[in-house]
Amino acid sequence: MKKNDIIEVTINDIKFPNIGKANFEGKNIKIKNTIPGQKVKAKVSRSRKDSAEAKLIEVIKHADYEQQPLCEHFNLCGGCAYQNVPYEKQLEFKSSQVKSIIDGVLTEPYEFLPIVPSPKMTEYRNKMEFSFGDEIKDGPLSLGMHRRNSFHSIVNTKGCLIVNEDFRQILCQILDYFQGNSQTYYHKTTKIGFLRYLLVRKTEKTGQILINLITTSQSTLNEKEFVDLILNLKLKGEVKCIAHSVFDGVADVARADDMKILYGEDKITEELLGLYFNISSFSFFQTNSLGAEKLYSIVRDFIGTTKDKVIFDLYSGTGTIGQILSPSAKKVIGIEIVEEAVKKANENAKLNNLDNCTFIAGDVLNKIDELEDKPDIIVLDPPREGIHPKAIQKIIDYKPETFIYISCKPTSLENDLPYFLDNGYKVEKVQCVDMFPMTPHVETIILMTYCGFKGEK
Repeated sequence: MKKNDIIEVTINDIKFPNIGKANFEGKNIKIKNTIPGQKVKAKVSRSRKDSAEAKLIEVIKHADYEQQPLCEHFNLCGGCAYQNVPYEKQLEFKSSQVKSIIDGVLTEPYEFLPIVPSPKMTEYRNKMEFSFGDEIKDGPLSLGMHRRNSFHSIVNTKGCLIVNEDFRQILCQILDYFQGNSQTYYHKTTKIGFLRYLLVRKTEKTGQILINLITTSQSTLNEKEFVDLILNLKLKGEVKCIAHSVFDGVADVARADDMKILYGEDKITEELLGLYFNISSFSFFQTNSLGAEKLYSIVRDFIGTTKDKVIFDLYSGTGTIGQILSPSAKKVIGIEIVEEAVKKANENAKLNNLDNCTFIAGDVLNKIDELEDKPDIIVLDPPREGIHPKAIQKIIDYKPETFIYISCKPTSLENDLPYFLDNGYKVEKVQCVDMFPMTPHVETIILMTYCGFKGEK
């Protein structure tokens, strides 16, 4: 077998994230965007002695459990991979992938609890970052998600089913508006163009909507027309903020060098487990509000009593976890690198009348050196890439009784867990929560307790 060979194989297993596994001529083959039971045709992209990688050309025969995709954009849009998989099967995939990864790290027994499903399988997301672009080179302006396996093409996801009707209507109307006034999108190669992203947030419980248009500085926005367009939409939710952000950087991320509020103020308020949280344009907040309640309830149950405990909430975002754990705690200290999120976290603590919570802006790697308190519990909810290698030992050296590690990427968890095991911690419980139905992604909660080193008194 060599590069560019066309092969036909049957997928027999799946590994995170959404990579099918097969065997052919004695080699282990990896093919992305395939699921067990499918017979597929694929083109070899890389071949080694015992393994190979291939790109899917077509599905020759579907798995016997496959269903008709729920979304009209499936197979084009890169956002969802499991629309053709019944929900119970999705949960089975995710649970088995995480358990396989954990089992590859741990040698001692632990409790692996059943995966918790999302309360909503569709229309669950409270935030989307839609990109401007075109579906075909030099084609009409589009707005939506990246085409599967494409860096440049943007699929107009007007029928996206992981958001609700308000998101879809906002997308369609704003796209129509800009198609009608000949504004250009920002080309990643030429670095020329105006329109970059449309950030939309809508809270689940309160129905509040925040809209932030992100452009370059290469043209101007008719602010009054844009605001009037949005305020005249017949939405179920209530628009609380309309903003225009300018970002001239080359990175393909939705952020702002400068932001102007065109209507309202840069915040919407969500309710979780009886507490209220202000969320701004760029602050981190779990994208599935009802799923977040499930997640945080499990964290609370895993920890048990927090009475008179000192809790560190590292990578704290807008302070949700720390505040949910705080009512009987002695003190909660959070660290988060995004200043905007920390500002909102401290506002949220005041909003919830919690005087035992403090949130600090800065990199965990540096700021943790400044903490003088000794924590009883440390909660970790790091970004997708996991904990910085230089920070992880500093964190472990505090030797709390309990660690809670919340991971949105099990392969990062796989890299980080050995540090805890080597420092005397034992994994007691693991539980997955499906925060991202129709996609390969899943949240994993790990409870670790300090048992000491062998021979340690």
